[in-house]
Amino acid sequence: MRFIQFILACLYCLLLPGSLMAYTHQDTLRGSNGLGRSWWDVQHYSLDITFDTATKSISGSNNIILKITDAPHDSLQIDLQEPMVLDSVIYGNLDSGTYNPQRLAIAHEGNVWWVKYPFHNIPVGSQKYLVCFYHGQPRAAIHPPWDGGFIWTTDSLGKPWIAVACQGLGASVWWPCKDAQWDEPDKGQDMTFTLPANLECVSNGHLMEQRTLNNGMTRWDWQVKNPIDNYDVTFYIGDYVHWSDTMMGEKGELPLDFYALRYNEAKARKQFSIVKPMLHCFEYWMGPYPFYEDGYKLVEAPYLGMEHQSAVAYGNKYQMGYLGKDRSGTGIGLTFDYIIVHESGHEWFGNNVTAQDIADNWIHEGITTWSETLFVDCMMGKETAGKYSRGNWSEIQNDKPLIGQYGVNNEGSGDIYRKGAAMMYMIRAVMNNDEKFRQMMRGLSDSFYHKTITTTQAEDYISSYLPDMQMKPFFNQYLRTIDIPELEFYVKKRRLYFRFTHIIPDFSLPVQISNATDSITITPSADWQSIRWNNGDDVVFGKGLLITIKNTY
Repeated sequence: MRFIQFILACLYCLLLPGSLMAYTHQDTLRGSNGLGRSWWDVQHYSLDITFDTATKSISGSNNIILKITDAPHDSLQIDLQEPMVLDSVIYGNLDSGTYNPQRLAIAHEGNVWWVKYPFHNIPVGSQKYLVCFYHGQPRAAIHPPWDGGFIWTTDSLGKPWIAVACQGLGASVWWPCKDAQWDEPDKGQDMTFTLPANLECVSNGHLMEQRTLNNGMTRWDWQVKNPIDNYDVTFYIGDYVHWSDTMMGEKGELPLDFYALRYNEAKARKQFSIVKPMLHCFEYWMGPYPFYEDGYKLVEAPYLGMEHQSAVAYGNKYQMGYLGKDRSGTGIGLTFDYIIVHESGHEWFGNNVTAQDIADNWIHEGITTWSETLFVDCMMGKETAGKYSRGNWSEIQNDKPLIGQYGVNNEGSGDIYRKGAAMMYMIRAVMNNDEKFRQMMRGLSDSFYHKTITTTQAEDYISSYLPDMQMKPFFNQYLRTIDIPELEFYVKKRRLYFRFTHIIPDFSLPVQISNATDSITITPSADWQSIRWNNGDDVVFGKGLLITIKNTY
């Protein structure tokens, strides 16, 4: 009998929203800071790739400069997803001035390649390099950017148009690296792409050199000076037209570059004109653009969009809204190009402030979705911005918690976008001081500038701006459960009775209420409370809180 009860209990748990999924050893290798990763830190990547457009394959190398940060293990983990093949690894020393290159043994385990060497004899603090040579046909994207990989396509004139989108799937789908969101190359990255001479190549950062080779190929050398997420490293190959501009921002002159398919130049110049006012708006609310050294680029792409650092992907087909639709249902979403605004907002949250584990990607998507509201605030005022933000809440599913499972490369619910933004809306409403809220937003960007962080760090920082409110239950309620607080109330004998249900212990939230003659703030909790209320059942609850209201009378 007890065995049957145990089985039934297990089945029940599996049916619960947000229940633990079955993860494989490969998931753990990819998502955790295991024995092959924990003792070394990436300092710099130098990626060198040659494209064979006829066979849809690539070959090349990645030179990894690494620093030993802890007692090493005897094997080092390099991520490179099948069907790509790691051909060989050359290892050398950077401390003595003599590189001393050695070819090391490697062993293949699914999407991981183990580099074998007596690393445990290497002193902490030393710097080494690995040159990883590889080749193969990268996974083709099925539905980019959501189901990503390589996009081998053509523009409407039949000219090659090639790109990559790999967030979630991982950069190791096309180049060998330490495919972990928490370890960005501290000293930036170089990218070299060699391709047929009739094509152009755009990438992150600045173009350092373009050379035509004797074999009918062209070499494009790009350089990123700042730390960069692996999935942000990208390229765009096609028949592009390019124009440049500058913007005087908070840190001086910011280079702006725009790339569109040649026949779309007129439409692109008109659509991309929003970039300067948008960046000024974001700088006001979130602090200086985080990558002045690498500039800002907007590049037409053969998929909807992606926040590729300093080379934002644009594929909204020169329409307002989201492919011509207003996802907020208010009409306000059709007054701006969703993809330009949203993906550019990621330069602050996602690219600058990066979640260490993708389980915490609400930091990327929630705050960036909130940046759309800040843009509307700049363009049309706070009231319109509030209407736009609340309009997006209808799409919240509450299917599972916003925070995913740690250590297995698992992102939380799709609600990380709209529910995450709703949290930011409520924090602004509760703070009730827009200048203080603006300083909090700028402080998040500045305090964690070019850093990877945890949810706990984000929570603690935001909480420091609300010292009189218990923020831990607030974050636990909205990040870690699927329950939306319900405010129950009734009016009896000139008193208003109220409480919250569907909440975790200690949760409370200030709620503004009003009638024809009065407006006050109550702070419901799990216990029934009451106040004198002279106007019968005439009670209006203020907007701006992700709660439900139920009259229990």
